[in-house]
Amino acid sequence: MGSPPHRPTRRPGPIRWFWYALGGRLPGRYREWLLHDLTCRTWPLRHLVRLLTQLAPVAAVLIAVVPGPLWVRVMGAVGGSVVGLLYSYVFLYEATERRATKAGYPPGALRVVREERRAGRALQRAADDFERTWRGPTGR
Repeated sequence: MGSPPHRPTRRPGPIRWFWYALGGRLPGRYREWLLHDLTCRTWPLRHLVRLLTQLAPVAAVLIAVVPGPLWVRVMGAVGGSVVGLLYSYVFLYEATERRATKAGYPPGALRVVREERRAGRALQRAADDFERTWRGPTGR
């Protein structure tokens, strides 16, 4: 079930990525990128960017359409967005798991890949520490 250590080369373009951020399905050729997106070291930050992409148009429309002082409209949009972001982060793992199953990955695949990558990074750090400690900077 492991994933390649290299970064996938096929990424969706801006329009496809926007569709994906809104919850849409990507074509099968982006499966490797999607797995990378949902399991890389920065996957929670990527999730936050997708959430902000969903919230920004709604907040802009609410600020533009709702009557009242501008500061009230902005604070309402910001407050609602913060509540929405907090709520979404409660279901962070479930949301990313759902994206993966929509792309055809079996349930639990993300957890396995994240653990493999975490173990790989830990092994690399241990090897680097060993090299620094026992071999020194000259590589004896």
